[in-house]
Amino acid sequence: MTDAERAAELRRAIREHEERYYVLAAPTISDAEFDRLMADLRALEARRPDLVTADSPTQRVGGRPADGFATVTHAAPLLSLDNAYSTEELRAFHERTCRLAGADGRDAPITYVAELKIDGLSIALTYQDGVLVRGVTRGDGVRGEDVTGNVRTIRAIPLRLKGPAPGRLEVRGEVYLPRASFDRVNREREDADEAPFANPRNAAAGTMRSLDPAVVARRGLAAFFYQVAAGGGETGSHEDALRRMRGLGLPVEPHWVACDGIEAVIAYCADWNGRRGALGFDTDGVVIKVNDLALRARLGATNKFPRWAIAYKFPAQQARTRLKQIAVNVGRTGAVTPYAILEPVSLAGSTIQMATLHNEQEIARRDIRPGDLVVIEKGGDVIPKVVAPVLDARPPDLLPWTMPRECPACGSRLARPDDEVVWRCLNGSCPARIRRSLLHFASRRAMDIEGLGEALVDQLVEQGLVADVAGLYDLEAPVLAGLSRMGPTSAKNLVERIARSRTVEFWRVLYALGIRHIGERAAQTLAAAFGSMDALIAAPAEAMRAVRDVGPVAAEAARRFLDEPHNRELIERLRAAGVPMAGAGPAPAAGQPLAGRTFVLTGTLDTMSRDEAERAITALGGRVTGSVSRKTSYLVSGADPGSKLAKARDLGVPVLDEAAFARLIMNP
Repeated sequence: MTDAERAAELRRAIREHEERYYVLAAPTISDAEFDRLMADLRALEARRPDLVTADSPTQRVGGRPADGFATVTHAAPLLSLDNAYSTEELRAFHERTCRLAGADGRDAPITYVAELKIDGLSIALTYQDGVLVRGVTRGDGVRGEDVTGNVRTIRAIPLRLKGPAPGRLEVRGEVYLPRASFDRVNREREDADEAPFANPRNAAAGTMRSLDPAVVARRGLAAFFYQVAAGGGETGSHEDALRRMRGLGLPVEPHWVACDGIEAVIAYCADWNGRRGALGFDTDGVVIKVNDLALRARLGATNKFPRWAIAYKFPAQQARTRLKQIAVNVGRTGAVTPYAILEPVSLAGSTIQMATLHNEQEIARRDIRPGDLVVIEKGGDVIPKVVAPVLDARPPDLLPWTMPRECPACGSRLARPDDEVVWRCLNGSCPARIRRSLLHFASRRAMDIEGLGEALVDQLVEQGLVADVAGLYDLEAPVLAGLSRMGPTSAKNLVERIARSRTVEFWRVLYALGIRHIGERAAQTLAAAFGSMDALIAAPAEAMRAVRDVGPVAAEAARRFLDEPHNRELIERLRAAGVPMAGAGPAPAAGQPLAGRTFVLTGTLDTMSRDEAERAITALGGRVTGSVSRKTSYLVSGADPGSKLAKARDLGVPVLDEAAFARLIMNP
């Protein structure tokens, strides 16, 4: 056998075993045997680089990290799905479908395909002549990020399709992090003094946006595909398309079922609601689609949703447990917020020991007391929260909880402005505030210092190595190497990442300083308007207030921050450390459909993250603020909205639910 023939045979064998492992879930060789095949192919290609092909399994992990992601416009929008939360809503969907289908709906039962809804990140792949050429995130549904380099590292996604493939094929699916991989990744992050991911969905989304394909490869992402968007050949039904994708070697979630009529769909949903915890991945519902593709075409779509599909969302899972204690957490701006410490309880596949309690007023309104038996749930299967106390089980001697009047971290007196519900620690040297400031400063959207996690920050503060963010630039590798869970290599890498942060844009420095009410967009527009820290320091509040995306509250907050001698000293120390103090931010959008409109977001959105919603608004010229006022154009309200919803209604501010918001950004 020639070298070329041996390379081709090794590639064929590796692709076959990848399909058996990731697609068919029926491996026929051990991991060690698979690794030997890969080692043989790498050795052969190293000796004969002329035989390396783009679709070789050895080429999954790319070279250097990318500088950023290009934005790609989808050939056809990736529409969201309308949601149903009850069997009544499913039946209503069926009745609408029958009515729109005409005789097809009245004379015979409509066949649906029910599929488990994967809780991950939507992706669109393009294959040309059977070879993977592009992977793009959903983004806002119209435009997404080109993450081809990252997609190529996911072993569940074939670089070359099996058998005869169409000249051009576009498929859509979901990238997700299996629960086993999620647990492993979080253990590794904790060992490296990095904050663990909150849930597999966030981990998958964050991983796909990593600029380093090697990081993506290590995480262990997987994928399922559910739609042939273009080039799939002649298929008359959705189930045929699913079989077609699987025949090409694409992973398809295997538990889909063709259902004759809506009652069979309802039975499928009830069945999986009871046993979804046994799956190796997170699912938050069932997607129901009309099976007949010709009927789908006649049914069409609204501006946002296809009329032939709907997503049934599983009810939030609840459990009862004992509320052991109400503790408080101190944030970087001094905000002191309460949270629940619970007796550990299993809920939605994870062990819950803490839950959010929002604020003092919410605790009083719900009359939640330490020692209560409480009902907790995962809203959207993500964030645990205390729903209510079980009053019938309350011991007679339990007393109402009262907010502490002293900071638990530094002992300073807490203060609460008359127009706010949040208590604050005003001590700028409070260790808890310093910890949170360091974490914010190092965050990806600020200075992007990877590896500076909570455990490491705790050590830096407790040992007096860092007293503020400027102190990070004085750290030396030998000192860091002596800390717990750090070694020479980790210390050297962290010092290099801190050094690289000196090259970020000036607006990121403004945002990283943690000035109250100055978010990313305000930092960008201030940088664009003034160009340097010196110009900002010299600017009166009135000049800042005149800048787009910077209102009177933010302008006054910025002015107070810059007038504080301690903060001026901090800025000068950062300047001396080489942190950029000048440079224009991204130019504000002008002449855009949402120019001049102000949005406030509250609650949890199902079809996009908060970041994606903000980016969609700003891309169309709108701006996002954190508080509702009479100048607010719209409040976008998702699940579990906070007090902003009541304030918006009191002020007469228009409220958009998620569907209305989606229609607005699709057709502004």
